[in-house]
Amino acid sequence: MPTTSPRSHWRWLVPVLIVVVSLTVGGGLLAREFYQAPSVVETSEPGAGPSPTSLAPAEQPGSGEVELAADAAAHPRAGAVKALLQAHFDAINARDYDAWASTVVAERMQAQPRQEWLTNYRSTRDGSIVVYRIELAPEQRLSVLVGFTSTQELADAPADLPEECVRWQLTFPMVMEGSRWKIDTAPSGSLPEKSAC
Repeated sequence: MPTTSPRSHWRWLVPVLIVVVSLTVGGGLLAREFYQAPSVVETSEPGAGPSPTSLAPAEQPGSGEVELAADAAAHPRAGAVKALLQAHFDAINARDYDAWASTVVAERMQAQPRQEWLTNYRSTRDGSIVVYRIELAPEQRLSVLVGFTSTQELADAPADLPEECVRWQLTFPMVMEGSRWKIDTAPSGSLPEKSAC
């Protein structure tokens, strides 16, 4: 009976092992790309401005220009939302209560009278403002996801995050008041996400 030598086994075993290892590594890399969780917030989209994390501390909070991420820019109300938020953040940065009051509903204005508002925003500067998503909400309202950076004196920082530079992500509810879109009061229990720069 003919017998096969151990060397003949190695001749076909080595190429088979190489193929199996290559397929395993390639499949693993492919699976990693497929199942890898996407980053929560992308600020590197065209027109979305520089990422706040790429700014040096002295450059914070970044530009006061409101930018639209691609998803938000595609919404039919994008222009109106951008104009409203630009006026809103410009008013905060300029400490202009009357201009701010023109961007919010009456209920919100009553909740923050002039002197209280001026005290709350006395050292605040907002920048790196990006609108990520605009969605139609019930009763012809809009729900607008916005991220921005604020800098302020330590005494004016949020009580639960005493930092001079804070990154915010929150949803602005918007509603038609008269013939203009305005920022509505946030639903009870809704809390903004915030973190130190």
